[in-house]
Amino acid sequence: MPTLRQFQYLVAVDDLKHFGRAAASLNVSQPTLSQQLKTLEHRLGASLIERSYTPVQLTPIGRDIAARARKLLMDVRDMEALARSAQQVMTGTIRFGVTPTLGPYLMPNIIADLHRQHPEMHMYIREGIPDEQIAELRRGALDMVLTPLSVSGMDLHSQHLFHEELHLVAKPDHPLLGKANISKADMAGSKILSLDRRHHFHRQVGAICDDLKAELLHDYEGTSLDSLRQMAGSGLGIAVLPDLYMRSEVGGELIVKKLAVEGWSATRAIAAVWRSGASYSNAFRDIANAVSKEAQRIFTEKQD
Repeated sequence: MPTLRQFQYLVAVDDLKHFGRAAASLNVSQPTLSQQLKTLEHRLGASLIERSYTPVQLTPIGRDIAARARKLLMDVRDMEALARSAQQVMTGTIRFGVTPTLGPYLMPNIIADLHRQHPEMHMYIREGIPDEQIAELRRGALDMVLTPLSVSGMDLHSQHLFHEELHLVAKPDHPLLGKANISKADMAGSKILSLDRRHHFHRQVGAICDDLKAELLHDYEGTSLDSLRQMAGSGLGIAVLPDLYMRSEVGGELIVKKLAVEGWSATRAIAAVWRSGASYSNAFRDIANAVSKEAQRIFTEKQD
């Protein structure tokens, strides 16, 4: 009889279209994943995966089985959450996905407050690529995701939390900082740094470049906001950095300075997302409200 774990492997391959990434997402070796998928095919008596294609594709019957397996896995996760919620307290471990462009600079105080209020609830925090984490949420590998908008789908519930301003920053002796006023026209042709193209942030920075007629650098993509700030501080290019990061202890304007461009501004919307109808929805809503409250506290504190 097929196992739930084998169905997890199949759903991961369907989501990520790659054996290696699917194995990594489930913390197993690629040979283990491949062998278990072959065992699943043998037990079902059907070929589920077209192994000669890149990216990996499922056969028609494989797609149908993966869709049913995805629902089965989510039902199992929801049954576990339902059992915990019956205790009328927030207990157990919540698998929480967060983008690295936000989590490290917002979550610490939230985690501490939630632990004081709900000592039996534990947060398993995983940073990752937003698009990949939404796929993990859909297949039940994560319970809740903190992510930039937009996220859509009848199977997901999305709660808007806040808007965050984005800043252009450059090395302190950048020529543009010597101008009394910086116009959008002055930004034309500027070289802009970003994270790698898997990130939602990369796409947003690309749209900013289009608006400013600037050049998005593809040869020097950062791995974190820290790396973007450091590369901008070294003069490699101009970076786009979120407001919460700039306000954090590791951000600021020590090695970079903000470029105030007349008539230009940009923001990003942040949302908490979980599966529609999840048994632990009330707990997820409490966490989402805590995140929103903390962000507003930071914004207000810095304005005072």
